[in-house]
Amino acid sequence: MSDQRSEQDQMQAAAVENSAAGRGGLSQAELDALVASSDTGGRGNSGTLAIFISVVAVAWSLFQLWIASPLPFMAGFGVFNSTEARSIHLGFAIFLAFLVFPAARTKVQLSLGIAVPLILGGLFFVSAKDGTSTWWIPLISLAVAAAVILGSPKERIPLWEWAMAVLAACAALYIWIYYSSISGRVGAPITQDFVVAVIGIILLLEATRRALGPALMIVASVFLIYTVLGPYMPDLISHKGNNLSEIVNHQWITTQGVFGIALGVSTSFVFLFVLFGSLLDRAGAGNYFIQVAFSLMGHMKGGPAKAAVVSSAMTGLISGSSIANVVTTGTFTIPLMKKVGFSAEKAGAVEVASSVNGQIMPPVMGAAAFLMVEYVGIPYFDVVKHAFLPAVISYIALVYIVHLEALKAGMEGLPRAYTPKPIVQRLIGIAFTIAAICAISFAVYYGMGWIRPAFPETAAYIIFVFLTAVYVGLLYISSREKPLELDDPNAPVTALPLPGPTVRSGLHFILPVVVLVWALMVDRLSPGLSAFWATAYMVFILVTQRPLTALMRRQGQLHAAIHQGFKDLLDGLETGARNMIGIGIATATAGIIVGAVSQTGVGSALADVVEVLSGGNILAILMLTAVLSLILGMGLPTTANYIVVSALLAPVIVTLGQQNGLIVPLIAVHLFVFYFGIMADVTPPVGLASFAAAAVSGGDPIRTGVVAFFYSLRTAALPFLFIFNTELLLIDVTMTQGIFVFIVATIAMLLFAAATQGWFLAKNKFYETIALLLIAFTLFRPGFWMDMVSAPFTEEQPTEIAAAALATPVGEDLRLRVAGMNDLGDPIEFVAILPIEDGATGEERLENAGLVFREDGSSLFIDDVSYGSPAQAAGLDWDQEVLRVLRPVSQPSKYLMFIPALLLLALVVFLQRSRSSGVSRNSAKA
Repeated sequence: MSDQRSEQDQMQAAAVENSAAGRGGLSQAELDALVASSDTGGRGNSGTLAIFISVVAVAWSLFQLWIASPLPFMAGFGVFNSTEARSIHLGFAIFLAFLVFPAARTKVQLSLGIAVPLILGGLFFVSAKDGTSTWWIPLISLAVAAAVILGSPKERIPLWEWAMAVLAACAALYIWIYYSSISGRVGAPITQDFVVAVIGIILLLEATRRALGPALMIVASVFLIYTVLGPYMPDLISHKGNNLSEIVNHQWITTQGVFGIALGVSTSFVFLFVLFGSLLDRAGAGNYFIQVAFSLMGHMKGGPAKAAVVSSAMTGLISGSSIANVVTTGTFTIPLMKKVGFSAEKAGAVEVASSVNGQIMPPVMGAAAFLMVEYVGIPYFDVVKHAFLPAVISYIALVYIVHLEALKAGMEGLPRAYTPKPIVQRLIGIAFTIAAICAISFAVYYGMGWIRPAFPETAAYIIFVFLTAVYVGLLYISSREKPLELDDPNAPVTALPLPGPTVRSGLHFILPVVVLVWALMVDRLSPGLSAFWATAYMVFILVTQRPLTALMRRQGQLHAAIHQGFKDLLDGLETGARNMIGIGIATATAGIIVGAVSQTGVGSALADVVEVLSGGNILAILMLTAVLSLILGMGLPTTANYIVVSALLAPVIVTLGQQNGLIVPLIAVHLFVFYFGIMADVTPPVGLASFAAAAVSGGDPIRTGVVAFFYSLRTAALPFLFIFNTELLLIDVTMTQGIFVFIVATIAMLLFAAATQGWFLAKNKFYETIALLLIAFTLFRPGFWMDMVSAPFTEEQPTEIAAAALATPVGEDLRLRVAGMNDLGDPIEFVAILPIEDGATGEERLENAGLVFREDGSSLFIDDVSYGSPAQAAGLDWDQEVLRVLRPVSQPSKYLMFIPALLLLALVVFLQRSRSSGVSRNSAKA
């Protein structure tokens, strides 16, 4: 989930890529340095400084485990409310940021590091109300600018950097230390509040520049400048302006700004999931996932590339960082892809496309997914449910793209070390395995359901004993196999590993994931508590797996195994905390932007700007949102990108959709923004994941990014599709419908991939590409064509609304286009979806839905709306005028449009098979 990027990182990526060109890749030390510079910080990896940083990082992880556990409430001490926890969380993050990320020495970074504190210092100085002492503000600004000018070496931390780290941490901890006092003077800050807030904001932006690059620092600074200079802005976005007292109160002293929802989610949810992934990786799960994927798929056409896709999807469980995923799996997969015929750029692009998608793969998605829980107001279970289908379809399509590339180049897979069984025997084995898994799942599900009511007091202990017994059994199976070692990808490949022994060698790694999924999906615990129990069990496994394996293998050296287990635990705790530095800083800084939006009301002004630019067209606003996400993503980490764009444009999309008669669920809009946020990791010229892959492959980073972008077009198409067809998000569908939607959408996405790659059964003619795109669109959204053939609504006169309500079946929706005023008193028009309630007459049905009307000549006005009624939920209010009434009418099934689509597909298949057969015959004659 560490999705940081900066100009320095990009320059370093380019430098190491250039050094790799001509020799096919980087050394492991160089790759480790690349990951450290972008994810965990490049300073403090040796000596006394490393020990101190490790202690602080481990302390942060232990603090997060403590506040997530039930122990504080059981012990009666160490209980922190959410605001205090956010304060301590940011204190750790900002302190470590100054320690592990040295000040950049590039001209642009240096200039910004000097200019921003001076500009903000001047801004804060002039924005103070009369009577407020501000002589100290220029001194603070000059001190920070001077520290940036002095810079810092990578090997040590100078005194002024220690001073900034301590001051920044104290400013962050201020709310926790003085919580009681601050609570009594909200809205009336004192001089001490002013000093702490100014120091905190300026140093937070400097920490942002170091850890995440200049882009987020610039955006946050622009919003702060806009907050003060509102009266001098163009009329469309002008506001009264805010003084220093209001900024301090809103941005630092309360939870409206820096310590807002975003930092709260980072504190409560994200840290534990990052820590869980770090511990799982430290236990050896990352290597296990890669080896399993290769053993199962390496023999297929383009097998290493297909294995790269699958292993990256599984690695997404333990790493939401694009660059870390690329380097973790890419060091093994990219050289093997090149061996079977992929060019350096295509090998890197496959790894980039699959690694970046790791952030959209449930159950552990990127950090932005946890923010959706708060912003959309739905449980994390629902976020996972809505995101699951598009993520799986996207990965299946990428496997197919790899297959098409292999077909184009006539590639073969890697040799197997065994003779495969007959296909019938393999199918029987697969069926038996699936049946066994289903039987075990049912037994566990109903067994848990019996244990809890039967043993309410001791159920947790019984479940732990049961899990431990399963763990010991799986570990015993693992101990019978040869330990997995990450092979040298540059060595000659004589044969693939055997699937059976490879799978059996790490089955116990699945247990913590099962605990996590069970807690999230079955017990419906909060994301934070679910991650805590999964992490706690992961700690148990990490400490015990080496000693138990040594005992089972009768290797002796039990003391050394125990020592190594605890060392792995400490390493995992440290890595998890270092991976969280950037996310903690990003969410805090993004809070400045969100706070400025709420304080100035720029969101509503921006809605007017966007509506003018888009002409009120929902597709145009979606395109603008996608482009803005890609542009911001060139400098902002995915999490900050999501926070900014969703705060600014998500409400606009929902509002404009409603005005156009398209009811867009809020979760669909937020997933739309999330998808395009992660696309920025791919898109040239700045996509850092592409630079990382090029560094491994020795290819050109820009060409790698371009190819990866075309491979990722399927990910860019999905958001547009699920905005207009929410069935893809499993909204209001049954299980049977969900299975049907999955099958049809998968076929459609495969056809879309075939069209964009220019190859289906043979090389596409241009008209075949057009036909495949039309077929894919029809399968995704058959209702588009059916609405043209048979309108789904008939228009009635507004005064005939009672008759329309009577003619509408109970439970169906009546659509009303109404005119009224928004919250700011501006005139608006929108479409309201009114569910029709039961009633003997049309008037009675409308009254049961909460509406009373009055007629004024030929016009119809809403006279009253019942509180808590369906009408109020639809956005209707008194004195609104009803302009149009759309009554639903019976319509042929939209799935009838599949018939012409499938006929057209049959024609394309016929044409391509004829062409490919002719080529085969000519080749045979030759």
